[in-house]
Amino acid sequence: MLKMKNKRKKSPLILNPLRIVGQSLDEEIQGVVNSEALTIFIIPFLVIGFTIYNWLLWYQIITIPNPLILTFFSIFLSIYSLFRFFKVRNNIRSLRLGRDGERAVGQTLDSLRKSGYRVFHDLVGQGFNIDHVLVSEYGVFCIETKTFSKPEKGECKVIVTEEGISINGFKSDRKILIQAEAQKAWLEKQITKLTGIKLTVKPVVVFPGWFIENRYKGSNVWVLEPKALPGFIRNESKIFTDEQVKLISNQMSLYIRGTYNDLNAR
Repeated sequence: MLKMKNKRKKSPLILNPLRIVGQSLDEEIQGVVNSEALTIFIIPFLVIGFTIYNWLLWYQIITIPNPLILTFFSIFLSIYSLFRFFKVRNNIRSLRLGRDGERAVGQTLDSLRKSGYRVFHDLVGQGFNIDHVLVSEYGVFCIETKTFSKPEKGECKVIVTEEGISINGFKSDRKILIQAEAQKAWLEKQITKLTGIKLTVKPVVVFPGWFIENRYKGSNVWVLEPKALPGFIRNESKIFTDEQVKLISNQMSLYIRGTYNDLNAR
């Protein structure tokens, strides 16, 4: 008898690929679609189909119960599913807007590679992600993209004050700045673990397509339109050698590819 050859296979990739721009948001969109499909489409379709089937039976076989209660339930479920559909649709639209904003910023950053900058996208931590990380002789920059829809007419302005960030006249809020500072602190800790280099990461928040008015110069966080970022970076002093840039970049690449995933659990 011939023995069956072992046909078990494995991936030829030693390390996972680097993450792409907006990957976390793409995964979140897919998760929403998968989790809501049962509630919005499948269950209502089955219940409505079962209700129609019972009405057909009732007209032909008088002895079965009148499916009126089942009909009311089907109507209620259909209305509920319709509300869920609109809510999920708006959520997906918002996620897609954020993803497209990250992609636009990512394209701006990727154009800096020819100048020797190292760019990483979608660096995942515990329960959060950093949209972009830029490593250069000028330092390490963690970049958070905030993409908001704009009114068709009227002023579209982001104002930075001591109280926080105001978007088109809404009350100033410090949440975005606090988020950027928290990401900065986390990234500093991870890079020091990976390389032994103690450094200060520069937190950046970018608003694609918005006019930025910075009335507060005391914030540690840069709040910018993406196209202004390269100029701000070049105005900084060089703090790393080419060897340090390579070391930080290589270790971050290994971390993102999965070699240092255990650091997330620490």
